[in-house]
Amino acid sequence: MSATINLEKKHFPVLLDEIIKIISPRYGGTFLDCTFGQGGYSEKILENSKNKVIAFDRDINSIKLSKKFKKHFGDRFEFNHNRFSKIEKINSNNLKAVIFDLGYSTDQIFDEKKGLSFNFKGQLNMKLGLNSFSAHEAVNKLDKAELAQIFKFFGDEKDARRIAQSIIKKRNKNYLSTTDLVEIINKEKKNYNYKINKSTKIFQSLRIFVNQEVSELIYGLINAYNLIPIDSYIIVVTFHSLEDRIVKFFFKNYSEEKKVSRYVPISKNKNKFFELFNKKAIVPSSDEIKKNPPSRSAKLRYAKKIKNGANFEEFLMKFKHLLEIENIGKKL
Repeated sequence: MSATINLEKKHFPVLLDEIIKIISPRYGGTFLDCTFGQGGYSEKILENSKNKVIAFDRDINSIKLSKKFKKHFGDRFEFNHNRFSKIEKINSNNLKAVIFDLGYSTDQIFDEKKGLSFNFKGQLNMKLGLNSFSAHEAVNKLDKAELAQIFKFFGDEKDARRIAQSIIKKRNKNYLSTTDLVEIINKEKKNYNYKINKSTKIFQSLRIFVNQEVSELIYGLINAYNLIPIDSYIIVVTFHSLEDRIVKFFFKNYSEEKKVSRYVPISKNKNKFFELFNKKAIVPSSDEIKKNPPSRSAKLRYAKKIKNGANFEEFLMKFKHLLEIENIGKKL
């Protein structure tokens, strides 16, 4: 959902040492890598000949690398070209951990055809793979209210309505390109004085919307819980506040025997289904940030499943408004 990248275009799997310490792959088992990317986590886990990795990735470009892994590791590596929300379809024994790295790989960020970055020119796209629509369709077809919701709730953009209005006004003449969108944002955010680029939040919100990343994460977490046996782990690395808020609620709400949200008047969660080991998220060390500056926004949260039978109604209700915004995409 954000970039796991290095400024020199070299990919670094974020918080790798911390994840390996949590899952203890030296003892052997099967591990589910839900975001295969450039294979950093999978490769490290497969260093032990006792381990097996089942990998998922929606990006068609990942297939080429997966074939190299298959040739090298044989039956110890299995690849699924699919969304990670579909992990419930796999059949695996001895599953020790499910790992989600929600960052984009270097190849994805610097792929002009994908158009994930505001630095590229040309038609808007932002499709990671297995998509129903593109950013081009969203920006050029949705109405002002719909665009404003996407910008506000997926990008936390305070100027969402004004930018949406400007988009509607300008697109009456021509379809908007990446350059057109950047120009609109720059014009509407005249007094912007923050460290990040003016376009960051708008482009983030469109990436989330186009790739349906909220529902992917929510149902990916639910299906991971239902898939793994007791005493196995779910590990998630997030890169922005919306992702982290979803993951934090998921783990906390199902690891405490009390109401944890003022938005839910009555908690139906009478049992603990996870054991948490860290109340706060694990963040990269100063050395890792120096080596890979974009890792500074990464947060790692994890939990161990200790009980079956969780009901995820509260979780779905908590983020219902975000799922409803995603559903706007059904009209495209």
